[in-house]
Amino acid sequence: MAALLSMASVPCHAEKAQATITPPELPSQIIFCGDTIDLTNEYLRERYDREIINFTYGQSQTLQVLKRSRKYFPMIEAMLKKYDIPDDFKYLAAIESNLNPRAASGAKAAGLWQMIPDAAKENGLIINEDVDERYNIELETQAACNFLRQSYKRTGDWACTAASYNTGRARVMRQMGRQMADNFFEMLFSEETNRYVFRIVALKALMENPEKYGYSLRETDYYHNVDCDTISVDSSIGNLAAFAKERGINYMMLKEENPWLRSNKLTNGDHHRYIIRIPKSTAKKEK
Repeated sequence: MAALLSMASVPCHAEKAQATITPPELPSQIIFCGDTIDLTNEYLRERYDREIINFTYGQSQTLQVLKRSRKYFPMIEAMLKKYDIPDDFKYLAAIESNLNPRAASGAKAAGLWQMIPDAAKENGLIINEDVDERYNIELETQAACNFLRQSYKRTGDWACTAASYNTGRARVMRQMGRQMADNFFEMLFSEETNRYVFRIVALKALMENPEKYGYSLRETDYYHNVDCDTISVDSSIGNLAAFAKERGINYMMLKEENPWLRSNKLTNGDHHRYIIRIPKSTAKKEK
C-alpha cells in the first residue's frame, strides 16, 4: 500500500522546458552580384526576413544543400567564371534543385538547374528516349550560363536576370517597361518571383556563414565526387549493364555517374560524341 501511495504522488508527466525560438538577426544591407540591397527599406527587409527564416529553420533541406555544396559548387563556380557571370548565381542552382542533379518537377523541369525541355533544347542539350542531357551537370550548367548571359544582355541587371530564370525573360522585360524601372529591388513581380530572388540572396547569406544560423558541419559531413576516368563514345550501346561490367564496374555505378543515360541502352544513330564517366575501382573521393 505504501508503494502504491508513493507512486500516486508522482505527477503523470513532468513539465518540459520550452525551447526559445529566435529569428535570425538581420543586417542593414546585403550584397548580391556586387550590388547593395538596403535592408533598412522595410519592404525589402520583410521579404528577406521571410526567406532567411525559412532556410534557418528548414533544417533538413538546408543541411542537404550544405552537404552537397562541396560536390557541385567547384564545377559551377568554374563555369560561371568562364561565362563571366557573378559567382552568386551558384545559389540559384541551389534553390532550383537543392543541388540534386536528379531533381525533376511536375512542370517537366529537370536537373541541377531545373531546365524545361524547350529551354534545354534551345541551349544545345539533347533530349530523347535514351538521353537527357539536363541530367549531365556540366552540360546543363553550360546551357544555364548561356541563358543567363543572354538575359543579362537584355536586362542589364543581374537580379532581373535571376528573375528571368524563374518567370521568363519576356515577362521581366515587359515589367521593366511597365514599371519604368531597371532595378529588380525597385520593382514588383508576382509573389513567386519576388520570393525567388530573395531566396537566392538569403541562401547565399546562410551558406557563406552557416555557423551564424546554427549549422555546424564537420569536414566528413560533406559529400564529394568519386574519382573517375572518362571515355568517349560515338556509337550505340545495346546493353549498359554489360557495358559497365566490361569496364569493371556495375550498372548502379555507371548510372550514378551518368544520370543523363535514361534507359538501359544508348541509341546513337547519328554517331554523336558522348563523354561517359567511369568510376575508378578504388572509388576514392576527389579531394
